[in-house]
Parts: sequence; structure tokens; C-alpha cells
Amino acid sequence: MKQTTSRAAIRFGAKVRQARLALGLSQESIAELAQMHVTNYGKIERGLANPSLVTILRIASVLGTDIAPLTEGLTRDDLPADFDVLSADEFVRERTRRR
Repeated sequence: MKQTTSRAAIRFGAKVRQARLALGLSQESIAELAQMHVTNYGKIERGLANPSLVTILRIASVLGTDIAPLTEGLTRDDLPADFDVLSADEFVRERTRRR
């Protein structure tokens, strides 16, 4: 089975890993404190998983940080290529143009 990753997941995972290493803790310790399986936590650090908001909040809480530093700088450019996202502003402009 082919595993697809996004730049967003990879960048988020790298920030989580950096925060964990700064604390000098293992993946097992963080996973246990966040009440999740270490395999799933490892996938997040490697950018192979797209965790839910609640999971991100649990990890951030264990790392002693807010979610913001872990997601800072992530934009729609970090989404997978097959996600063609139109912003609300772009939508309104296009809708106005077509009238």
C-alpha cells in the first residue's frame, strides 16, 4: 500500500520531533503521556499521519506548548497537490466577476 504524505504533515511532524528532543524524551514517553500508541505517535513525527485536532492538542499539551508553534508557517501551499483549495476571498472575487 502506497503511503502518501503532505508537506504539512512532514513539517508538523518535524516540529513535534524537535520539541520532544528539546525535552530529552523518547517517543514512548510522549506517546504514553498523550495516551496514544507509540506507533501512531511515530507516524505523526515522520509525517505519515494526519492527526485530529484533539490529538494535536494532546501532543502539544504533553510537550508543554500551544498548538500554534507546532503549526506556525503551515499554509495551503503545504497541502497535498490534489487539494486545490480556493480561499473565500478568491471565491467572492470570482463570483463577483461572473455576475
